Amino acid sequence: MTNLFSNFPLGEHTLGNRMVMAPMTRNRAPATIPTALMSEYYTQRAGAGLIITEGAQISEQAVGYPATPGIYLDSQVAGWRTITDAVHAKGSHIFVQLWHCGRISHPVFHGGELPVAPSAIKPAGQAFTAEGLKDFVTPRALTEQEIPGIIEQYRHAAAMAVDAGFDGVEIHAANGYLLDQFLRDGSNKRQDIYGGSIENRARLLLEVTKAVCDEIGAGKVGIRISPVNGFNDMQDSDPQALFNHVASALSALQPAYLHMVEVTMTGDSDQRVDMQEIRRHFAGCYIANGGYDKQRGDHAIATGQADLIAYGIPFLANPDLPERFRQDAPLNPVDQTTLYGGDAHGYTDYPALESQPA
Repeated sequence: MTNLFSNFPLGEHTLGNRMVMAPMTRNRAPATIPTALMSEYYTQRAGAGLIITEGAQISEQAVGYPATPGIYLDSQVAGWRTITDAVHAKGSHIFVQLWHCGRISHPVFHGGELPVAPSAIKPAGQAFTAEGLKDFVTPRALTEQEIPGIIEQYRHAAAMAVDAGFDGVEIHAANGYLLDQFLRDGSNKRQDIYGGSIENRARLLLEVTKAVCDEIGAGKVGIRISPVNGFNDMQDSDPQALFNHVASALSALQPAYLHMVEVTMTGDSDQRVDMQEIRRHFAGCYIANGGYDKQRGDHAIATGQADLIAYGIPFLANPDLPERFRQDAPLNPVDQTTLYGGDAHGYTDYPALESQPA
């Protein structure tokens, strides 16, 4: 029976299992350059069929958090290369997530300049900076003439990812960051070809996806979306219609996968969206993400509700998660105080099964 431990063809690769390590920001890349500690972290988790890295900003303009890695400079490529080489040596596959934070940023990251967004709408909440929490500001709306430059940032980052040895890239269009800000009518009030109708609001994501597919090949490109996630002050008046269209339009470009955040990170959502309906608009691989355990993951795969299952926190606290699932072994609890920033503690020191006391 097909389950989490079945092989799966993804692009030109065959994944050894259907467990995906979800992208998780950890704020352990000082000066935006991946480190040896990050290499140890990802290598420990190379039992996953596919690793999707934490978000890597595609330019200086894209930064929204301290100590997050980039994928636009040669020095960053060199740092990532040590990680991709180590993960490949363990027999796994690894994609890098391409990230532009848009309005979820602060002038402290941009030499005093405002962050950019589809519209000049201040999000509720605070930015996490090296100087502590700071209230979000009203961003600067991108002009239509600036949009080609944003697309070029994604294209360049994708090319750099291939140079760094990644098997592919994931375009981050979820969780309230720039591309998601363009998609949803709560944050996009534009009156040009990138605003208004669903087709217009989806235009930037589709243009970015096409540019990246043209650069590195569609089989090396995935896209992440989050139809019901209210995180980062996001909302839309008709998410079902919006994301049905997004899935259908993306499907025509034939990317490697659609990665769906099926839940909200802000508690119960008052919006009900049929994720399987969205999935039916997408012809390719579907990665389901949202509180899955082994039993739910196996069921989703066996019944065809998903092709791959992404696990976040369980992989963070259990570097050998696939083996624990295989043996039905207990899972390590996560230390919430060490999620963001810090050193090896709560990062690379979670015990694997063989190092557990008898």
